[in-house]
Amino acid sequence: MSKTNLGYVMERVMIFIDGSNFYYGLRAAVSSTNVNLERFGKVLCGDQRKLIRIYYYNAPLDQENDKEKYMKQQKWFDKVRNTPDTTLVLVKMKKRMRDGKPEYSVKGDDIHLAIDMLKLAYNDAYDTAILVSGDGDFYPAIRAVKEKGKKVENAFFAANRSSYLSQECDKSINMANFIKSCLD
Repeated sequence: MSKTNLGYVMERVMIFIDGSNFYYGLRAAVSSTNVNLERFGKVLCGDQRKLIRIYYYNAPLDQENDKEKYMKQQKWFDKVRNTPDTTLVLVKMKKRMRDGKPEYSVKGDDIHLAIDMLKLAYNDAYDTAILVSGDGDFYPAIRAVKEKGKKVENAFFAANRSSYLSQECDKSINMANFIKSCLD
């Protein structure tokens, strides 16, 4: 907890965003991916807590496959990099050929996010982690963070909500209730 100049202690919050999960959730929920991350973080955190940092995890698209999509994503990554108190963590995009066509999948984002959430919990860098994802694979990491005495909240879109996460987290936040106010 961090002290304010008024003397009381504010709860410290870090937000961990599973970028691919967030992107597809946004497209399904509001047909737009043009989110103002700074505003989004402030809304998720609220006025009574202190937002320490936002971590955003994703992988760059294959430039050779679709240059226009790649350039659009690079523009988004620049926006993320320029958002105050935000760290962009890029991982690898794995390409596989199936029936002569390339298929892509993000590799390493979940493990990087889970390790950062755990490492920062053990370094006492936050009091509450907000996981922005509907991916149930984060269940063990959440349990370990809570065993360290930290709170974990889960922000999700209904279409990709994991019952494992909602059961394990201290609080569940349906982003459909506020996400439109965070669009540019």
